[in-house]
Amino acid sequence: MKRIYFDHAATTALDKDVLEKMQPYFSRHFGNASSLHTFGQEARQALDKSRQEIANILNCDPLEIIFTSGGTESDNLAVKGPTLAAFRDKLISKPLHIITTKIEHPAILKTVKQLEKLFGFEVTYTDVDVNGLVNLSQLESEIKDNTILVSVMYANNEVGTIEPIPEISKIIQKYKGKRQKNGSKLPIYFHTDAVQAGGYLDLDVKKLGVDMLSISGHKFYGPKGTGLLYIKKGTKVEAINTGGGHENGLRAGTENIPGIVGLAAALKNAQESGDEIGKKVSSVRDYLIKNLTKKIDGVILTGHPEIRLPNIASFLIERIEGESMLINLDLKGIAVSTGSACSSGSLEPSHVLKALNYPPEKIHGSLRISLGKENTKEEIDYFLEVFPEIVDKLREISAL
Repeated sequence: MKRIYFDHAATTALDKDVLEKMQPYFSRHFGNASSLHTFGQEARQALDKSRQEIANILNCDPLEIIFTSGGTESDNLAVKGPTLAAFRDKLISKPLHIITTKIEHPAILKTVKQLEKLFGFEVTYTDVDVNGLVNLSQLESEIKDNTILVSVMYANNEVGTIEPIPEISKIIQKYKGKRQKNGSKLPIYFHTDAVQAGGYLDLDVKKLGVDMLSISGHKFYGPKGTGLLYIKKGTKVEAINTGGGHENGLRAGTENIPGIVGLAAALKNAQESGDEIGKKVSSVRDYLIKNLTKKIDGVILTGHPEIRLPNIASFLIERIEGESMLINLDLKGIAVSTGSACSSGSLEPSHVLKALNYPPEKIHGSLRISLGKENTKEEIDYFLEVFPEIVDKLREISAL
């Protein structure tokens, strides 16, 4: 049976050339990068080279790159690191305040909830509109004198909407200037989760105007278990993983050299070919959107119609359950998702779609198709051939 993978927002296959670059560091150059002997120095050279390559892409200093095990760890360090440093230093008498959005990845949302519960932090969850875009004036009105962190994702993992990160940065820079004039000791930092953006969007941290930025390798044909957090020089961060002092003392543990080499290679590939691949993928995505909405009634495209990632098309299929669609499509050899792969095992309605103000009965019919560079219009044609039959069958037995 023909098998088609339409779930690239969940994970991607490792590129062959990336694997080739990783392989020597599994066996031949296997040393610990902290060791002084030749084996260790070979690993250290690979680590330093990879860090420099990534710094060139992000337009930052290599020392501002902290390697992690993936997007979730990077997000945890971005949220906990600076907030716990400010809490430790008792910079203000009030509880510290964090602003984030209602559509963030659980790695952000559950982390801020933990800080709220354990340390009494205040958290504001700013609204988005029906397309998933942050309301800039509302976000600005929510900044207070005890705000320590604003975290807004670069692009949403469920609906693909791209947020106006440089514009948000300008707002935060204005408040940084006010605090400096007022002599406030409390900084205000801006973090963006760029996990879904890494394969397609510009990651120049100076253009984006961020203090921290999270990336995960397996979202752009790199290895799983790899990621990084850019931390702007001068950002005070408390280490979350303590131990041997690796990664500038912020992330203890022997460095995963094969993974880091693969992460750098995959990111370089993605950024060099991102525009070309983005045009190809968006052409296939637009073909899907145009034809699916013609073939089936009661289909709603979610996310911004234009300001969106080239690879994600998210729909609500009325009068049907998402899990049933997923299973029936899988039986036809087509892999899709009902939303974020990190939480799709849950029967709870998508928090992202709830934030976009869709009713629960429609949210249960969510379908996310996330394309990759190998997907074709012919594969979309096969999907469009089998999917209407599945929808008709499921609607006949649906209680919705």
